[in-house]
Amino acid sequence: MRIATNEQIVESNKKTATRLFFFSLLILLAGFLLANGSAFGLIDPELIDGAVYLFGMPLILLVGFITTMISVRMTNIWVRVPRPEDAIEEGLKGISNKSALYHYFHLPARHVLICPQGIFAIVTRFQDGKIVAKNGRWRIKRNIISQILSAFRFDSLGDPQIDAEDAADHIRYLIEDYDPDIPVYPVIVFHDPRAELFLDDPDIPAVYADPKREPNLRDYVRDKDRAEQFDTNEKLTAFITEFEEYTV
Repeated sequence: MRIATNEQIVESNKKTATRLFFFSLLILLAGFLLANGSAFGLIDPELIDGAVYLFGMPLILLVGFITTMISVRMTNIWVRVPRPEDAIEEGLKGISNKSALYHYFHLPARHVLICPQGIFAIVTRFQDGKIVAKNGRWRIKRNIISQILSAFRFDSLGDPQIDAEDAADHIRYLIEDYDPDIPVYPVIVFHDPRAELFLDDPDIPAVYADPKREPNLRDYVRDKDRAEQFDTNEKLTAFITEFEEYTV
């Protein structure tokens, strides 16, 4: 299986997440010193007027909160392990060697698999715990302590169904001029080994990355019939070659 990863965007976002983290720490430290420096004898209170406390402190806290929130969210996506691309690659071992897997070339379709069965627009989730999908609503079942910790980690589940639909629509748009009849399948993949899925007939399938668990991504792909447009390896290879023009 051919695997291509946009290493530039991965490394760039990792660095941004790290820099924002340290910047937010500096901002919060500066706010602490400004608020308590006079008490520790670090700042002459006569040098600080009321306007600094009235306007400066709220501004510092706001900037610190925003940068912290962004850095934590980016860390969850770009730094946290297990990495989604690694989990997907491991989970897809054994599928057709004529396939191609692309990471981070087509946002919002972060992961795209092209194989004899068609194209799979893969959306991942890093959350652990009990994942429940019922009546089109997704949520994580957690106790009160876990919910509080989750708020600090900014790791809400969001709506993976909408994200998967957007990813699939993006791929359909890309291939519209080539062949709009090529099947594009949106799929949600949970790659944390601690995730537990409790699904009540979701509109878009959700699977584990781990092939030893059920349902899993590899079995989901294999269970699809071969696409008519890819009924020979030559046609599949020709499309992959054409598709790679979009990844430049």
